[in-house]
Amino acid sequence: MTDHHDRFGNPIGAPVPGWSPRPLPPAMPMLGRFCTVEPLDPARHGAALAAAMEADAEGRNWTYLGIDRPADRAAYLDWLAAVAGKADPMFHAIIDHRDGQAAGVAAYMRIDRGNGAVEVGNINYAPRLQRTPTATEAMFLMLRRAFDELGYRRYEWKCDSLNAPSRAAAERLGFRYEGTFLQAVVYKGRNRDTAWFSIIDTEWPAVRAGFERWLAADNFDPAGRQRRSLTACRAAG
Repeated sequence: MTDHHDRFGNPIGAPVPGWSPRPLPPAMPMLGRFCTVEPLDPARHGAALAAAMEADAEGRNWTYLGIDRPADRAAYLDWLAAVAGKADPMFHAIIDHRDGQAAGVAAYMRIDRGNGAVEVGNINYAPRLQRTPTATEAMFLMLRRAFDELGYRRYEWKCDSLNAPSRAAAERLGFRYEGTFLQAVVYKGRNRDTAWFSIIDTEWPAVRAGFERWLAADNFDPAGRQRRSLTACRAAG
């Protein structure tokens, strides 16, 4: 329901006073406790990323990505060179503070400055980054930039509807499922029904508070294991 109507009595959306297009994400690092997320630079990050990704010996990480796994290290480095430095998608490397090496990538993409919407995608974590505080914090840092630094209204996560781990990750991180677009994409010669998830600006403060509680030093035991889940931390608000 809406409390807003035009002069004919038709219901209309709420006004957005003072709205102006949002800036592009800057090519600047995002510094966290467990990681730094910074613009992808193949010269700086390529060797470490290639080595980390080789631990995914079977190529499982590439099943739902838009391209097949590069055939070898040289092909992977060529791919990094091809995607780096673009405004959209804007690829970032995730630097694990445990050893200072890049171990994953993620991108801002489908950046809609006029409507204040941006998607996170092309996420590929090396095996050693998966299911770690570093992996979660990287997503928090990218969310925080979009909402708190740049004033975006909407942050999206989309995936193949059959990609159960991605769907679970979206829900764990605080995204809301919005629905599935049938036959939305053809990739790798096959159909993709796309599941859509989002966080909007009015939801962000509660989502942010949950991240902050989860990332707090006292939420981890001396072995680095979480004491409360991210979902529990978000519900505690």
